[in-house]
Amino acid sequence: VLPLFPLGGIVYTPNSEHILNIFEPRYREMYNDILMNGSKRFVVSMSHPSEEGRFAQMGVLFQLEDLKEVSEQTGDQIKYVCNHKVVGRVKLNRVLNPEVWSSRDTYLRAEGEIIDDTSDLDEDDDDSESGGKAVDDVYTALANAAGSSLSKEEKALRDSFTNLVEMQHELEEDVRFTRSSAATLAVGPEATGDGSLWTTIRLWQSYTEQRLVARQNEMQREFQDKLLEFLMKEKGVKEEEIPSAIGFTDLSPELQKEVTELQKRMSLELRPLVLESTLTMQKILEAGDHEARVNLLRHFIEAERRRLEAKKTLKGMFSGGGGGIIEKVGEAEAIEPSAKSTSSTDASKSSISGSFGSTDGGADDSEGDDADSDSSKSGSIYLDDDDAFQ
Repeated sequence: VLPLFPLGGIVYTPNSEHILNIFEPRYREMYNDILMNGSKRFVVSMSHPSEEGRFAQMGVLFQLEDLKEVSEQTGDQIKYVCNHKVVGRVKLNRVLNPEVWSSRDTYLRAEGEIIDDTSDLDEDDDDSESGGKAVDDVYTALANAAGSSLSKEEKALRDSFTNLVEMQHELEEDVRFTRSSAATLAVGPEATGDGSLWTTIRLWQSYTEQRLVARQNEMQREFQDKLLEFLMKEKGVKEEEIPSAIGFTDLSPELQKEVTELQKRMSLELRPLVLESTLTMQKILEAGDHEARVNLLRHFIEAERRRLEAKKTLKGMFSGGGGGIIEKVGEAEAIEPSAKSTSSTDASKSSISGSFGSTDGGADDSEGDDADSDSSKSGSIYLDDDDAFQ
């Protein structure tokens, strides 16, 4: 039995670190309890993106590493600033006190199973020992570096990733992986360490997030150009006098209308991208073992490569200019953004139902109060799964 702390539409992965600011009374109580009983751990699960009272049944185990009392410095608006490490996955079976979710009298408590992700690696070790083979540590290290010790699935993942990177550079994509990242892609079954597949999963998560930011910036740039023209031509503002902010009512009626339309466009286009990105990570988190995670990640990489193939075909049909490259490097120096952007994707409500239970179970998609500062070929990967419901 563990405390349950549902957190917004965020998917956390093992071996990552996160800071939470705690101010809600029920979560102040939760932290007091885990400090008093010495467990210093709780479950974090993603809330359903649109349905209140439902949450992902596969969550992660947060281990409290450091806690600072900051109530005096913040006028008691924030009680604790806490640093955590994600130390594993947890499959939630049921919530023991769902009635407190709406009352907020206390925090949720859940019954669940902590999943040991070291089992795949242990089995590999056992197989090696049972075969009576002497393992040469130096040879093994060299083999790993050369990629010769990879499984068929791991090699296929690396090949798919390499093909994607080459396609990104050929098209001068707005956000792309560095070529050097392909040669050092972490695909190992170990639960921790730089060689763990979870390192690559987090890299992929960072990539999808940066693509979203790039698309958002591109949509805003078009309006910003018009705003500058309005200020300089109609208002007579010199370039060095352009304000850092301008009120909505200070805009012309035409620009006010454009702002409203831009907000609608961003909501319609970006929300499905955010949803797909989040559910991609949730499906990987739910995967039963290392091989399943490898195959899922490869599925998503191949889907991205096919998107770029279609873009390349269109580019060959219609003339288009290329953009420059911004040499700022992203996470782990493996993602580099450039100056232009494009994206298009869809997600549907029905595709997400398989991963969530309810507060016969429960969590709320509005749960962002104590916030982190920090496949099948024939159809959608987001398939309904009765086993994922409580």
